[in-house]
Amino acid sequence: MTPEQFLAQIQKQAPAGVYFFLGPETYTRKECRRALTDRVLSEEEREQGLTRHDLDEVSVDAVLDDARSLSLFAPVRLIWASAAEAAVPKDADAHAGLAAYVKDPTPGVTIVFDSSRFDFDGEDKSKQERVRKHYGPIKDVVEFARFDERRARDLAKRLAGEQGLRMRADAIEALVEALGADAARIAMEIEKLALYANGREITAAELANGLIADGRATTIFALVNALGRRDRPASLALLDTLVREGEYLPLALTFLGTQFRLALVAREQGLRSAGDIQIFFQKQGIAMWRQRAEQVSATVGAFPREKLEGAIGKVFAADRALRDTRPDDRVVMEEFVLELTR
Repeated sequence: MTPEQFLAQIQKQAPAGVYFFLGPETYTRKECRRALTDRVLSEEEREQGLTRHDLDEVSVDAVLDDARSLSLFAPVRLIWASAAEAAVPKDADAHAGLAAYVKDPTPGVTIVFDSSRFDFDGEDKSKQERVRKHYGPIKDVVEFARFDERRARDLAKRLAGEQGLRMRADAIEALVEALGADAARIAMEIEKLALYANGREITAAELANGLIADGRATTIFALVNALGRRDRPASLALLDTLVREGEYLPLALTFLGTQFRLALVAREQGLRSAGDIQIFFQKQGIAMWRQRAEQVSATVGAFPREKLEGAIGKVFAADRALRDTRPDDRVVMEEFVLELTR
């Protein structure tokens, strides 16, 4: 079921004995976790009734044993078992025990097995399918897929309305793109923008001029230019600037990937001037303001087609590396720079 279906279900009926939360998206997962906690436990019951387990450290059987144990101090309990994917290789025999528990769950106890590491597509797909199969006896599965741009735009519009924030359509587009359609970051930025705007309308130009993240777009564009010149020292120095400024490196990589993709399209269409680039992308329904069009034009001039295609492939590889278990983001990005400046 979707997160929306889950939220509707627990409002209409008592929660199930066991749930399986699957997928990487964090914003709706947080909403569902909060709603389930509110549904199962009162504020007074949470100190004794809420239990957290990490399946990196304990087994599925240990979680089930905990659920079966009765407590004089907590007649109603919610047990949260995170890192559920960690149990797949080490708890191969837990399937039967899980199946038996699902058939006869402990009254008054709700268990959530939570797996957030693997995505639904790409290289993660087969890994996630193994995790899903391992928890197959659980019938109530909630899938947390990443937001696509349309869904992220809808969320941004809704949250802006709730915050009383007026944003033009191009500003919504710019915000969603700048944040890589990351719902959690969109929610955080809209809350900050509402305080900043104080009732006036926010434009895309303001976002482009650093309203979201203190001028990071300028630094990232300088990094694009340095990569185009194959200037390794300058590229590493600019990366160091992003790190020192506290930049979220996966988001910086998203900026780079978007810049390369737009430049590749512009090159394939034979677009050279910033004016032509702005007109073309606006006709395609893509937010494109003058400053951004000038940056795309400069990137087209700095990168031949073959290098743009190679850079996009390396962005994809770096993105996969950044999603790995506990990656060192800086090392991944440094390797990305070294690859592009050979």
